[in-house]
Amino acid sequence: MPNTARWAATLTLTATAVCGPLTGSAVAAPEPTTSGLYAPSALVLTTGHGESAATVTPARAVTLTCAPKPSGTHPAPAEACAELRSSGGDLDALAGRTGVMCNKQYDPVVVTVQGVWQGRRVAYERTFGNPCLKEAAASVLYA
Repeated sequence: MPNTARWAATLTLTATAVCGPLTGSAVAAPEPTTSGLYAPSALVLTTGHGESAATVTPARAVTLTCAPKPSGTHPAPAEACAELRSSGGDLDALAGRTGVMCNKQYDPVVVTVQGVWQGRRVAYERTFGNPCLKEAAASVLYA
């Protein structure tokens, strides 16, 4: 897939994640938090086999919206949002699962996270040595 098509797909998924909740009824408003306001949090997560997002065609993409409430195509949005909140949105600080044993076969997997987390732009890429290491890195977010 050409790089232009990859960016178009990523931007389309990001726009869907960010604007999707806004397509409801004009009179329906999101439930405010205790402060009355919330910062937008909508992300697009992709995975693909390869060493770099620039050279990999995403094999899977999901959306994750955490504010005003967890939603999206992510298989466990509430748990993924809780995991992000507990790390303060720091994707490198996510706690991995302990006791997972992985082989040393090199079969790289790239994970990207694009979008907005609590009002701040996020552009994250991480390459794991193989799918087992990816699964061990975060309990829910990369599922």
